[in-house]
Amino acid sequence: MTFTELCRPIFVQVIKDYHIADHVDTPISNPYPEHTIEHDLYLKNWIDTVQWHFEDIIRDPQIDPVEALVLKRRIDKSNQDRTDLVELIDSYFYTKYKDVTPQPDATINTESPAWAIDRLSILALKIYHMREQAERADATPEHKAQCGKKLDVLLEQQRDLSSAIDQLLADIEAGRKYMKVYKQMKMYNDPDTNPVLYGKK
Repeated sequence: MTFTELCRPIFVQVIKDYHIADHVDTPISNPYPEHTIEHDLYLKNWIDTVQWHFEDIIRDPQIDPVEALVLKRRIDKSNQDRTDLVELIDSYFYTKYKDVTPQPDATINTESPAWAIDRLSILALKIYHMREQAERADATPEHKAQCGKKLDVLLEQQRDLSSAIDQLLADIEAGRKYMKVYKQMKMYNDPDTNPVLYGKK
């Protein structure tokens, strides 16, 4: 089993689990043991799924401004949690491949494995919701046809991205590529580097 073959059914399961209640405050019930990669993948996609729906809600033109500000803060927190999970998943790969000796001509990839998996997680959400639109009972045939074409593109993108991720991991394992883990440096979250925050001290 390739790594993306592990990811995809977990992401599908998360999205299905979320949509049982279909509410952003639904408590997570992660079925996988803590400190396993499956647990982290489930949590990663759960965060992405909740944030997807945050982004829908905040675009309501009738939203109360006070509620919108509260929601914006929740989106900020969700983005931080998402980044933390990406780093945790990258640490898993870094540990897994730490004893691999890179070949003399080994190169580094433009993004780490976990950031590519982040895109795969969000792509699973796009596929779910585009399929939902393509099958909407109250939509026009034109809308459903348009969304069906977009769904085909997303499914192709999922195949291509999965292949690229699995190839990257194979290259790292073989020493053809090497990886580094760069910790986040989000300045706007840091009261010492955001001038709006340190200016209020």
